[in-house]
Amino acid sequence: MEIKGLAKTTLLDYPGHIAATLFVGGCQFKCPFCHNGSLVTKAESLPDIPLEEVYAFLEKRKGILDGICITGGEPTFHPDLRDLLYDIKNMGYLVKLDTNGYDPMQLDHLFKEELVDYVAMDIKNSQEKYAKTSGCPDLDLTRIKLSVDLIRDSGLDYEFRTTVVKELHSIDDMYSIARWLEGANSYYLQSYVPSEDIIMPVFSSYSKNELMAIRALMQEYIPHIFLRGLD
Repeated sequence: MEIKGLAKTTLLDYPGHIAATLFVGGCQFKCPFCHNGSLVTKAESLPDIPLEEVYAFLEKRKGILDGICITGGEPTFHPDLRDLLYDIKNMGYLVKLDTNGYDPMQLDHLFKEELVDYVAMDIKNSQEKYAKTSGCPDLDLTRIKLSVDLIRDSGLDYEFRTTVVKELHSIDDMYSIARWLEGANSYYLQSYVPSEDIIMPVFSSYSKNELMAIRALMQEYIPHIFLRGLD
């Protein structure tokens, strides 16, 4: 497993818990607004953090950290993800997995082995615009829909979330997402935030008031909607 980054403490990445975050490289998608672009487009050129170093850190933080977040890039891009989660769970940590949902088979196996406690799936856009927004022209939308259903039926704590970009997400798109995810336990509208590591730094964000209006519209179908990434 190629670990490219380690945030030693976070109060934000795992709701309700003190956690550390591990960043892996590589992804099936090339979302143009991705804020971790280097992990997607040039992961092979980034240095790895040796697993033994990661495990030594986690051993030392027992009793201080509650859980570990695995993010990227895309964790399910790696066939040895299961081994990493198994080792982390054996240390007594909770595991939060961030995923794009493009490998429902692997997710199903991880859930059945009880290697995940909380899962956060990115919903890139309405189904009609998913391929364009994910930067994956030959995208198989069936895999995304399977993961959504799998997560909803898993019994795990979960969230769906969308990074809302003014140039990519229309009001109609957001309303379409709401109908698709109707009744979801938890959904986050994430404000697009420019950074130096965006794959295509040409986008802009909705204002707080605009996002609040979008939330009000979507709450017809998803009551529990939260805003994230606002000042």
